[in-house]
Amino acid sequence: MRWTVGWTIAGVAALAIGPAQAENSRVLQGNPAPVKASKAAARVAETAAAAAATAAAADQAYAQPVRQAPYANAFEQYKAYLSGRARSEGIRPATIQAVIPYLTVNGRVMELDRAQMPTGRPIQSDYFPSFRPYIDKHVTGTLISRGQSRYSSHWANLSRIQQVYGVDPSVIMAIYGKETSYGSVTGNFDLLEALATLAYEGRRRKMFEDEFIAALKLLDSGVQRWQLKGSYAGATGYPQFMPSVVLRLRADGDGDGYADIWRNEDDAFASIANYLRQAGWKRGIPWGVPVNVPANLNRAAIRSPMTPPRCAAVFKRHSRWMTVAQWRALGVMPVGRGLPDTELATLMETPGAYSPGYLLTQNYRAILDYNCSNYYAMSIGLLANAIARI
Repeated sequence: MRWTVGWTIAGVAALAIGPAQAENSRVLQGNPAPVKASKAAARVAETAAAAAATAAAADQAYAQPVRQAPYANAFEQYKAYLSGRARSEGIRPATIQAVIPYLTVNGRVMELDRAQMPTGRPIQSDYFPSFRPYIDKHVTGTLISRGQSRYSSHWANLSRIQQVYGVDPSVIMAIYGKETSYGSVTGNFDLLEALATLAYEGRRRKMFEDEFIAALKLLDSGVQRWQLKGSYAGATGYPQFMPSVVLRLRADGDGDGYADIWRNEDDAFASIANYLRQAGWKRGIPWGVPVNVPANLNRAAIRSPMTPPRCAAVFKRHSRWMTVAQWRALGVMPVGRGLPDTELATLMETPGAYSPGYLLTQNYRAILDYNCSNYYAMSIGLLANAIARI
């Protein structure tokens, strides 16, 4: 899921839904009162004319999208633009009319998003905080014990999912625990309102507009409006997927023919596994192994020559790829569970953590695809090991 460093697919702790969101969440649940027969004929022309005028205005707005402006009427113009785009994307008119006219700007969403903006302070690109404080905070005894309990109770289905997708069940469970505290914190923001607000704000307009349209497509596919709750940034369900990822990768984990990532844990597990598989997960190898790193290792010689297309600060910590046999020849020795000598791995040194370094496989890179942060990916790997008692 293509996030920058520190931007998690999943999101933030749940925040209480406000009256405006609660009002909007009922839009798709009610039916309009029937028009009396005596008034129907008189209103047909009026209704048709109004609909035509609305469509024409929205089409014009779609052709000439407005820029962000801090005024309420500007958001009304932007909603007209969204209506036009939604029609161009094939969204059903009934869905558009049930959602877009009732959207409002969510100030809390804007506040939280702006808190993520760069501060303007210079970044020390060669300084990396110690892993240990982060790991101690995010791989806790409580999180481990709850994960082990879920791991045991869901083992039959997790094992079947592993056969289908090849992903280690403990990694699936670790992501579930990290993202939503095993389903207890999934977010309570109205997803459509949050995405429309973020798109209107304009900092990453295209991305959030695309996600807004994807959320409308979920409604068209039969997902209920009340299910589309999540983080302020638009992630939803037990796996904390963005709507476009839900459309592409949610999977049926219990064989009932429907993938419900909001209420069905087994479907969420299969969806997480499906995500990691498409991100390049390799069956049968661990995400990484701890290693002892010799003091005289020539770090300049193992520096990666490649320039990453994204997350440069994340991949800067990774060496060039070499086989495990080549690492052994340099004195980098796995501790405990090893890797086949022919397996390719990259070295990341982790001063202050539980090991001086780790040889990381392509499965670690798959976890980074979920959230491009070494701190996140390392916490997932270590939590998974603890859950599986490795």
